[in-house]
Amino acid sequence: MADNPFAEFSLERAIALRWILRDIQAGRLKLSPVSDENLRVLTELGLVELYDDEPELTEAAAAVLND
Repeated sequence: MADNPFAEFSLERAIALRWILRDIQAGRLKLSPVSDENLRVLTELGLVELYDDEPELTEAAAAVLND
């Protein structure tokens, strides 16, 4: 893995953020809504972008999930 965008976070937080990316990818947001704080973090990391108030993964996020 090249650069880990979650390196600054605790292991538990990094795992939770990675699962949120998987939930977004799989369209499970109705079952597992994303908190505003987590959405803000993922957006600042460049892993999520909002389109019509719906989060979508960026190419960087896809690369993180494929590692």
